[in-house]
Amino acid sequence: MESNGMIQSFENKSILVTGSTGLLSKLFVEKLLRVQPNVKQLYLLFRPADASSPTQRLHKDVTGKEVFRVLRKKHGLGFDSFISEKVTPVFGDVTLENLGIEDSEEVGAKNIG
Repeated sequence: MESNGMIQSFENKSILVTGSTGLLSKLFVEKLLRVQPNVKQLYLLFRPADASSPTQRLHKDVTGKEVFRVLRKKHGLGFDSFISEKVTPVFGDVTLENLGIEDSEEVGAKNIG
């Protein structure tokens, strides 16, 4: 498959990313948002490790990292707005039923809407 075809295949798609704080996941999220800004929604799954909220974890452990430098420069002052529109951080655990997401219906409803 050509890379343009692969990039186009993510247009208007919602994607769940597990292992969100890992290097490969951060690279995937940054690259996808940079080359396919028309992705519908990215859901980033975080294990609740401390008292911070999912949004704080998103900034601290993912979008606040150096790997997002190019995307941050591209969007300038609109970077945070772009991220909040395209990325939904969610606390959960892949080893639990319904990924351990307490309100999994709400996450699903946002995907449909």
